[in-house]
Amino acid sequence: MDILALVAAFGGGVIGAYMGAVPAFVMTGVFALVGGAIMASGGDGSVIINSLAFGSFLGPHVAFAGGVAAAAYAGKQKKLESGADVVSSLNGLTAPDVLIVGGVFGVIGYVVAALIGMTPLGPLTDLPGITVVILGIIARYLFGSTGLTGKYTGNGPRVWFSTGKGFVNNVVLGAGVGLAVSFVAATLADNAAALGILPIICFGFSAVTLLFACAGLACPATHHMSLPAGLAAVVGIGAWGPAGALLGVVFGILGSLLGDFFGNTFNSHCDSHIDPPATTIFILTIVVNLIGMAVA
Repeated sequence: MDILALVAAFGGGVIGAYMGAVPAFVMTGVFALVGGAIMASGGDGSVIINSLAFGSFLGPHVAFAGGVAAAAYAGKQKKLESGADVVSSLNGLTAPDVLIVGGVFGVIGYVVAALIGMTPLGPLTDLPGITVVILGIIARYLFGSTGLTGKYTGNGPRVWFSTGKGFVNNVVLGAGVGLAVSFVAATLADNAAALGILPIICFGFSAVTLLFACAGLACPATHHMSLPAGLAAVVGIGAWGPAGALLGVVFGILGSLLGDFFGNTFNSHCDSHIDPPATTIFILTIVVNLIGMAVA
């Protein structure tokens, strides 16, 4: 564990709090996209990816998780209308305690990710993703009052999984993202370096598109589709050649459907944010890696 990076994680958590969790995540996507593009072109973008996008500066387990926890705390303190508001910039509250909570959770996120990385689970899963979920749960029980799955107060049955047009829309959305990712992967089948970094580029693209969601447009989160799709396409190509890239379509659809389920389960009727895409990503990453091990 790097002590300097551990201390710096406090700053990363403050960044997530003052910007807002989702705006900070958009910046994570910018650096992931730029660093990935540099590496795919034969350059060295490792510093941009490892230190900026996924390190103590803007790593989701640091900045996004810090912003989520800061929002939950601000909601409990009645400084924010809803602790589930992960878009608003919390610097506007002029509340140093909110920023400090973000910084503390940034440090916790760094430590949790490092500890999980030392276990057998570490190489199998997405460390930022699983850490974001763990910290979201901790923040809910510390600062929220709705429990893990929220408190439903409606009259009819609660929706856990979208049906009808919602289900079809999720399938089409996941398939579309998966097809686009798989096509690019297939074209890179003979370029191992570019193919290996493709999942990061796809993740970066999806994260950046959340800028439109922050602007109030109906742009969905898709990183839980594009990242697993990219990882699956790489595994499929390694096992079966370019045609194996179509495995990415399957995981694009799975990502869309699981994201919908976890959104309805953890992030509805609640007063804090437990991230559905992060939950989906860490689970599907495990599945993809297990498939990779099986077909190797």
